[in-house]
Amino acid sequence: MTEPRPSIDPKLLEILVCPLTKNALEYDHARQELVSRHAGLAYPIRDGIPIMLVEEARQLGDDDARPESARPESARPEHARPE
Repeated sequence: MTEPRPSIDPKLLEILVCPLTKNALEYDHARQELVSRHAGLAYPIRDGIPIMLVEEARQLGDDDARPESARPESARPEHARPE
């Protein structure tokens, strides 16, 4: 039997923002991540603790993010910014 995954405190979710864009985050219970659609990143939650480091975040894929062209330039990864 597997243990149920911990849920994030709704009050904590209200105050946390993406460290890159300062926009609100969405909680993905299935993946245990906090998702920043504006930045195209998903921050992991480990042992109930959100890891709010850009270096630890997962890049959102085609199946779970808006097209990169729809993101603000400041939220795009360096390699995806026009020169």
